[in-house]
Amino acid sequence: MRILLGITGGIAAYKAANLIRAFTEQGHTVQALPTQNALRFIGKATLEALSGTAIDNDMYQDVHEVRHVELGANADLIVVAPATANFLAKLANGIADDLLMNAILASTSAIYVCPAMHTEMWQNPATQANVATLRARGISVMKPASGRLTGSDTGPGRLPETADIVNFVMGQKPLSGMTVTVTAGGTREPIDQVRFIGNSSSGRMGIEIATAYRDQGALVLLIACNIEIPMPLGVEVIRASTVAELDQAMDNPCDIMVMAAAVSDFRIDKPFKGKLPRGEARTIDLIPTSDLIANFAANHTDTFCIAFALVEDGADVEAVSLEKLSAKGVSAVAGNSIGSLGSESSEITLVTKLGTLKRSGTKIELGKWLVEAIYKIMSKV
Repeated sequence: MRILLGITGGIAAYKAANLIRAFTEQGHTVQALPTQNALRFIGKATLEALSGTAIDNDMYQDVHEVRHVELGANADLIVVAPATANFLAKLANGIADDLLMNAILASTSAIYVCPAMHTEMWQNPATQANVATLRARGISVMKPASGRLTGSDTGPGRLPETADIVNFVMGQKPLSGMTVTVTAGGTREPIDQVRFIGNSSSGRMGIEIATAYRDQGALVLLIACNIEIPMPLGVEVIRASTVAELDQAMDNPCDIMVMAAAVSDFRIDKPFKGKLPRGEARTIDLIPTSDLIANFAANHTDTFCIAFALVEDGADVEAVSLEKLSAKGVSAVAGNSIGSLGSESSEITLVTKLGTLKRSGTKIELGKWLVEAIYKIMSKV
């Protein structure tokens, strides 16, 4: 695994040497990226010798290589240790004034932050608000240890021991090592080169499910269909637009497949080449599209497949979901109503051969609940 290790300007920066050694001894490649202030506490030569990689933290050196994008893209995960109060404030507010911050903002990798500072600075409401903001964005912020600080003071704010940081970053989570594919958003089938048949799915439910799987340690592939809202950090994202593109992107083995995308039921037989003139009367012939999740389940019998059923308001969600469970040959069906489209909250009826579960809440809450429920169901199968 390729780890980008950010080191910020606190007295605990010297402990980054032990952290580099610990990660490299586990077989990981470490690219150390200290800030200018960090180099006041630990030498560049030490970091280069331990990591085996050269260090150049000048954002304006070799500008043509776009180094901040390269550093962010090449990292499988990002660890910042120690992280000062100043760094937490900059990250929470997206202030990119050095190479480290630019690399972080240019990356989609999972981020782990290990704060270290004086007790009063850690407990300051501004710092706590910044920590809450980062955690809400899916960034993992480690609680600092208590102990001897700079000078004679003792209290919370000490950088945790190396082994504790490694366990925080690499520790086993319930779904560590599992591969999960989540589809999200809505497909679009072209009528001509500017018009299409689509739907109003925002993709938010699929994004929250992907985020919840990421937080449980899974390796997540998110196939995003025409989604405008930001993608979660720490997941691989593939873009797709049409049913055919989504079908191709899905053709990869995985342990769990969550079909949360709203897939067009029909496509145009012969899309018009160019822009269809307003004045031309035209009959559009529609052809049914393939049932992607049913086909995937038939071809990947070892994968736990979850289909979604969008049901008209007032209809029997459980009955429709049970019918689709059998017809599609999947492991579970999550049923919800049309009213959930574009809404911040929803209700899910989860149907499996073991029974039915229901839960209402925000889409963030439902994403977490669905992942936990599927995990428990898989444990029983």
